[in-house]
Amino acid sequence: MCGIVAQHGRFNAAELEQMLDRLTHRGPDDAGAVELEDAWLGHRRLSIVDVDGGRQPLSNAADDLFLVGNGEVYNHEGIRAELSGSPLKTDSDNEVALALLADGDPLALSALDGMFAFVVAGEDGSFVAARDAVGIKPLYWAHRDGATRFASELQAFDADWQLDVEPFPPGCAWTPDDGLVRFADAVPPGRRPAPAPEDVLPGIRDVLIDSVERHLMGDVPVGVFLSGGLDSSLVAAIAARILAERGERLQTFAVGTPGSPDLDAARWVADVIGSDHHETNYSASEAIAALPTVVRSIESFDPGLVRSAVPNYFLAEYAAQHVKVVLTGEGADELFAGYAYMREITDADDLHRELERSVRGLHNLNLQRCDRVTMAHGLEARVPFLDRAVIDWALALAPETKLFPPGTPEKKLLREAFTGWLPDELLWRVKAEFGDGSGARDVLSEAISDCVSDEEFAAERNSVTPPLRTKEELAYYRIFREHLSGVRAELAISRFARA
Repeated sequence: MCGIVAQHGRFNAAELEQMLDRLTHRGPDDAGAVELEDAWLGHRRLSIVDVDGGRQPLSNAADDLFLVGNGEVYNHEGIRAELSGSPLKTDSDNEVALALLADGDPLALSALDGMFAFVVAGEDGSFVAARDAVGIKPLYWAHRDGATRFASELQAFDADWQLDVEPFPPGCAWTPDDGLVRFADAVPPGRRPAPAPEDVLPGIRDVLIDSVERHLMGDVPVGVFLSGGLDSSLVAAIAARILAERGERLQTFAVGTPGSPDLDAARWVADVIGSDHHETNYSASEAIAALPTVVRSIESFDPGLVRSAVPNYFLAEYAAQHVKVVLTGEGADELFAGYAYMREITDADDLHRELERSVRGLHNLNLQRCDRVTMAHGLEARVPFLDRAVIDWALALAPETKLFPPGTPEKKLLREAFTGWLPDELLWRVKAEFGDGSGARDVLSEAISDCVSDEEFAAERNSVTPPLRTKEELAYYRIFREHLSGVRAELAISRFARA
């Protein structure tokens, strides 16, 4: 996992080096850059895989085409086998993207299964920037004075560029000649036939197990963020079994305020699956003190995102002392209807449309938080539920099976698919939002809201579009605005519908 900076068009190398320096936390192990006549590529590296030629920028056999990438390609071995006629210089999973783009056709990237943001430039003037279909890995861009800049985080951009910065659209590639071209979509086009009823539960189980196994790729220890909720518990249970077959033991990590329900549940799950479990606490004063750092790290002021990011930030800081990669349960709620507000949806087609919308919106909400809090500590987060195969399978399920009849728990199908993997008390545990179960909501909301008067809220709530909704959100926005004063929130930031 890494940080990247690039520019197409006339460039000032010193300015771009400064941008790259602002991403050192994303790649503390190494740095590299290449200058071409009309392009510049820079890379900060977090060493995950011990491969030949893992340093970037990567180059092709002729040393005239270069790539910087942030992410992992999980099916790189299969693609490599299909590219047997094209010589590859290294064992890096990212190099297959360089080979696919050798002919300049960004649609070739549809073959990739993974999370990534790539920029490729050649001495012949060719240039391609691309981002994975779901937007698991971040990429931002801005056009100005005939040049286009790219970076992994908003804070990398100079103040005079921030006004024009937007998220690069997931599943798209950009070239100077053709502009944006879509090569993949977070949601599969059309509706696949729903699997036969007898295949539903085995299919859910098999596709998730296969995904977790792919996401364990690497030559460094891989841990799991374990909240004690269903999603992370299933990921941990699967990973523990796979690693046990290899003679290894999974490391799990939990965080909360003393006595928070997540800590008790996570401890119980860890005992059941036999992981080496680590947990850490934070106090109310520590949570409040960390807020400015957390808001700056996640580059958002949405209250729900901030509240969940605070415990995640402490957890990532702690886990980074033990591992370089963690798996998380992100994405399950969007695929299996896990959010409380979805109980209000009673029509199956309406629910399916909402699931599709929420999957497409992940890239600059939950996934943004997940990426930033981990990369702030040089830790890579992977999300097995958002593997393309899992998304395709889950969204092919009949949507009426995901509705919430009275008395039915959320994600019933997912729970039933893993019967026997966890004790029923854990498998059917009622969902709590991470910011609630870890104690963050109680710690933050009231204390932060008290810092803003009614008069201040009335005067400042229209500072952004749409307007700020609560005093708590205004308090977070003030931190965001101080850190990224030039960024236009309406262009660069998404917010949940409910504060």
